[in-house]
Amino acid sequence: MLLAPIAVLFLPWLESALSLGLGGRNMWLIKQKVLQSQEQRVQKYLKYKTLVFGGMAGPKEGLFPQPLDHFNRRNNSTFKQRYWVNTELWEPRHGPVFFFIGGEQTLTSYSVLAGEHVDLAQKYKALLVSLEHRYYGTSINPDGLTNQNIQFLSSQQALADLATFHEFVGQQYNLTRNNRWICFGGSYPGSLSAWFRLKFPHLVFAAVASSAPVRAQLDFTGYNKVVSRSLSNPVVGGSMKCRSAVARAFSQLDGILVGSNTSRLEVDFKSCQKLNGSDDRVEFASNLADIIMGIVQYNKEVPGRDIAKLCGIMTNQKLGSVYQRLMVINKDYMESMELRCVDNSYQNALANLRSTEVKPYTVAERQWYYQTCTEFGYYQTCEDKSCPLSRWLTLQFQVDICAQVFGIDPGSVQGAVDFTNDYYGADHPASSRIIFVNGDIDPWHSLSVLKNQSHSEVALIINGTAHCANMLPTEQEDSPSLRQARQKIDNQIGAWLAEEHLSSW
Repeated sequence: MLLAPIAVLFLPWLESALSLGLGGRNMWLIKQKVLQSQEQRVQKYLKYKTLVFGGMAGPKEGLFPQPLDHFNRRNNSTFKQRYWVNTELWEPRHGPVFFFIGGEQTLTSYSVLAGEHVDLAQKYKALLVSLEHRYYGTSINPDGLTNQNIQFLSSQQALADLATFHEFVGQQYNLTRNNRWICFGGSYPGSLSAWFRLKFPHLVFAAVASSAPVRAQLDFTGYNKVVSRSLSNPVVGGSMKCRSAVARAFSQLDGILVGSNTSRLEVDFKSCQKLNGSDDRVEFASNLADIIMGIVQYNKEVPGRDIAKLCGIMTNQKLGSVYQRLMVINKDYMESMELRCVDNSYQNALANLRSTEVKPYTVAERQWYYQTCTEFGYYQTCEDKSCPLSRWLTLQFQVDICAQVFGIDPGSVQGAVDFTNDYYGADHPASSRIIFVNGDIDPWHSLSVLKNQSHSEVALIINGTAHCANMLPTEQEDSPSLRQARQKIDNQIGAWLAEEHLSSW
């Protein structure tokens, strides 16, 4: 369930949409592949825009001093937080501010150059700003990532950062109440977007929260329930036969894992080392499950990696038994990642999580795991009978890591999750002017707001789409349901801004 360091060339406005979750090394490699694929798509998109409309001037990158602890005024420590500003589309007198909120990894200029929020900014003549999340990317406390220093990493501190940044930008650009702020975020930053509107309604006019898991949950059984439904969903190429084949393959795999000899698995699935003990077996099972989970979560985000292809393999009897078909899935995955073998060593992964070395351009698994232990849970388990994957994916294994890495009592994690839900309202946040956007095959959608909470807390469900699909720039290949959802978001933002403009006269 853990992983070794992975260097990533980030497409930063997407990183927040992609990095949420845990998983083994394979899941993080899948995320890297998705980022690279989407980076190519966005570069192509920007090149096209430059040819047709002319290029934008380069956005401004900056650093500003942010209090390390907003809730203890006796602590005068600060850190430098990175931000980006694009004024190219802005009409200063009445143009709104579109604020893209950074997440669990590095942020760069793409955060104000491409994406749904940038397309909308062109229409509404908005100032585009973005802020990197504390303790991620280059916005890290100079004292590093030790257990003592990482205590200042939390969503509450992050929201206070956003409020401080709001004041900073307002002063820098002489903003008035006519320049209404609308924030955007996907996945964890999608939650931050909703929570910023909830907790600071006097600063934020409206929010778009894409694939936002606003309900914290210790034992996230719902993740693999959605995986199961998606594997059965004919809209995306799934079927009951596919779901059944996957479940039977993992059942056979589990049968071998409980035995004393795992040498067959080590050879058949190209493990880099022998599986020594139960912890390595969990790593192994998790890495295989990651392939299925990753295909569902990021369906079609990488050419040739989608539910339809997976199910085509898993239901093809010419390839042998369901166990042998899972071997084909693993082989196909490894070839796409250019892997000779898979690292299933629990000790290697644990050592990586314990490392306090600051690496701005690698995936920030240490920081994110800390937040799961202290705020969110989100542990994707497979102990429920409806789960089609390995039963080795247990809650106990994942919460024990909190103690081994951070010295956090596993028994305290449920209390932290309960506090988060009490503090923000879970999936009933009782706010206003928030659009919650989710794809119905995205496993994370089950923790979001799925029904309208009021006339101005709007829920949009996009049929057949995956995690944060609406945040990408528009493409010709977009499904009708995705196009309609983007239009609804546009219409709602336009209506809110028009109402505010009329009320100001």
